[in-house]
Amino acid sequence: MEAGDGLLVRVRPSLGRLDGAQLRGLCEAAMAFGNGLIDLTSRASLQIRGVSAQAWPLLVERLKALALIHADPIMEMRRAILVSPDWTEGDDTVGIARELAARLAELPTLPAKVGFIVDIKDAPLLIGEMGDFRIERGAHGGLILRADGRPTGVAVEPGDAVDQLIRLATWFVASGGADAGRMVRHRAPLPGWAQGALAPARVGMSIRPGPHPLGFAYAVPFGTVEAATLAQLGNVAVRLTPWRILIVEGGAGRTVTGLSSDRADPLLRVDACPGAPRCPQASVETRALARRIAPHVAGRLHVSGCAKGCARAAPAELCVTGREGRYDLARDARAGAPPQRAGMDAAALLDYLGAD
Repeated sequence: MEAGDGLLVRVRPSLGRLDGAQLRGLCEAAMAFGNGLIDLTSRASLQIRGVSAQAWPLLVERLKALALIHADPIMEMRRAILVSPDWTEGDDTVGIARELAARLAELPTLPAKVGFIVDIKDAPLLIGEMGDFRIERGAHGGLILRADGRPTGVAVEPGDAVDQLIRLATWFVASGGADAGRMVRHRAPLPGWAQGALAPARVGMSIRPGPHPLGFAYAVPFGTVEAATLAQLGNVAVRLTPWRILIVEGGAGRTVTGLSSDRADPLLRVDACPGAPRCPQASVETRALARRIAPHVAGRLHVSGCAKGCARAAPAELCVTGREGRYDLARDARAGAPPQRAGMDAAALLDYLGAD
């Protein structure tokens, strides 16, 4: 993808995990072939920023050598498999996710942004995350297959869950789902076999910075981190989450400049896109402004460089949107919503919020 600072190259590690060698190799590649910045996405993947057209083929070969991308570009596009990050080797999460990854060629041609979720621990974590075809823990204790946007699903067993998911994806395409683009927007009635009445299990406790059963969790403000910062972690495995949090396996917790372990850090309540000049759609700077505003906002803060609102789709208690080089402010709103105050420069906005 093209951005204001060059190409973005997306990396989807298997099971959302990089081992120590992959982490080191990724950091080295981001510094050698990009501008040294790495994004964490809401799909628990990574984006290497600032890659030139000339460097891109070399980066792809490096990522292939690290086993971080699929050699077949078509299969790579289908690898949008989001798993609950608290899996353990040998559990059903691993088995189902690996089987799905091995059978991607059996899927029909799906819209580019379609994704899959495997969230089958006793206390699911991904109920609020976007995923078109979902294998989840049901409230009855077993597994369910659920189409995104439908409140309930149909019972499946670990051994046939992927078969049923592929069957549902095939129906999606055959029934015109490609025109809708996403399952949540597809209004065709589900086939009878997929019309289950089983609800998902109650959502588990969210992952927060600090000690974690697998090691130690760090927050990444704004979801962007310097490769040199990640390299400070050393020869460790890390797991990605959709919440801009990294889990360092076996980590005991130490200060890492650029990462946050403070659960009270106001930046953990902020969504801010890269803004100008990194994004060509943005007309304003975003993240430096967000850092100054965040301590003065109770609740969620969203600072968007334009009305697209790429950093956050849901409403925020305070939403600041860039428009023609100035800032609009709205409360309990999404980016681009009709503002309560419009056309402010940065100084006026900071003064209004008491953050000057």
